[in-house]
Amino acid sequence: MAGITHDKERVSLNLAKLKKENQNFEVVIDSDAAVAFKEGKDIDIRDIVKSHEIFSDAQKGNVAPENIMKNIFNTTNTLEVAKIIIKEGEIQLTAEYRQQLREKKKKQIIEIIHKYGVDPRTHAPHPTLRIENAIEEAKVKIDEFKNVDEQVQDILSKLRPILPIKFEIKEIAVKIPGDYAGKSSPIVYKFGKVLREEWQRDGSWVCVVELPAGLEEELYDQLNNLTHGNVESKVLKTK
Repeated sequence: MAGITHDKERVSLNLAKLKKENQNFEVVIDSDAAVAFKEGKDIDIRDIVKSHEIFSDAQKGNVAPENIMKNIFNTTNTLEVAKIIIKEGEIQLTAEYRQQLREKKKKQIIEIIHKYGVDPRTHAPHPTLRIENAIEEAKVKIDEFKNVDEQVQDILSKLRPILPIKFEIKEIAVKIPGDYAGKSSPIVYKFGKVLREEWQRDGSWVCVVELPAGLEEELYDQLNNLTHGNVESKVLKTK
């Protein structure tokens, strides 16, 4: 993401910095909230800043003069100035925090690929460990600031020479006997989008659910455990 950097020297504070009209302005931040705010999420500025003070040098504890803030930002309201600094400036993070972000994004990407991706030869999902190993083998670099969904397609293109994979969505018809329908229907709703449903005269519940192909076996496992195997299912469409 533009506007987010990391100095080579390790810093002890997570800061947002902005240089404007040859003046330095810094604010101490909560990293998670600041990154999300910069990405456009609606977060109260008071949940982002660790201090309501605006600094010219936070490491030294030098507070920015109010008259300079007034001249440059047309306000001395430190929360309003903090918003501008975070939006327009740079977010400076510790190396440890950057690594935490990368690991978090990596896990999210692996889960998405596992959820939607299957081996096109068998239509079976790849285990998460296999996906993680392929990411390591392909030397994929995770961008800690880029949206996960934006990274997935690029990562898939790098994985395919190592791991045959295709994203699939399935429509599955499910029929559950009346004795188990009440407890089973929330499970089906949890796994996908129920396109159609109907209660039969005998009390059984019939539905068509659309879900990522990688979740198919997990859905069957949970329904079979609950109904002791008394469930019928049929794949109607794969796309």
